[in-house]
Amino acid sequence: MIDTHTHIYLPEFDVDRDDVIRRAKEAGVETLLLPNVDETTIAAMHELETCSAGYCQSMMGLHPTSVKANYEAVLQIIKKHLDTRPYVAVGEVGVDLYWDKTYRNEQTQAFEQQIIWAKQKNLPLVIHCRDAFDEVFEVVDKHADEHLRGVFHSFGGGDAEAQRIMDYGNFMLGINGVVTFKNTNLREVLAKVPMDYLVLETDAPYLAPVPKRGRRNEPSYLGKIAETIASVNNCSTEDVINQTTVNAQRLFAL
Repeated sequence: MIDTHTHIYLPEFDVDRDDVIRRAKEAGVETLLLPNVDETTIAAMHELETCSAGYCQSMMGLHPTSVKANYEAVLQIIKKHLDTRPYVAVGEVGVDLYWDKTYRNEQTQAFEQQIIWAKQKNLPLVIHCRDAFDEVFEVVDKHADEHLRGVFHSFGGGDAEAQRIMDYGNFMLGINGVVTFKNTNLREVLAKVPMDYLVLETDAPYLAPVPKRGRRNEPSYLGKIAETIASVNNCSTEDVINQTTVNAQRLFAL
């Protein structure tokens, strides 16, 4: 299994990070991909990557909820890092209008700039989209071609959104603990999505799957997500793990 989206460099894991990684390995998670948040998280993310001997691999991007009036200056920091060393993706980027719409235009502009960089660097894009499918699709549509690829992280849309993402041709749906929640329609949506469009993620420390919901999430819980997808598709958990691993390896050039 590959956890394509986990933030275990955050302070929530400072006390037991080594144990979290050990449990992930014991659970069969072979790689952890680390999305950046903003300029304040880069050092911790890089440090974890350095200490993990290739087990953790970093992305670089500016999260939409961190986009403020000074976003252009922060983007220059992001760009400097992208130009300095290799990353597996540009992320996490996108638009989030759930908490605050104050910087809607700035979020869109930052998102578009990072799409351009992803294409220039030939890197996949890891998209955060919350209450903003129209805004995200509008920007992606402007740049969609055979060179633009990526994943809609923590996908939570319906049939129409899933189909539109698949129609791009080079994008996948990132599925995490939300698929296990009682009050979600995601299982019904995924029943119509071919498994070669899916990758697994935890988004740890957030969105722990049932029966861990409400607690700190961690990569060792990734199997619970695979089990739920398997039940939706009437196939074995091993089938889900194998296909999503191949998908992640192809998307992120692992």
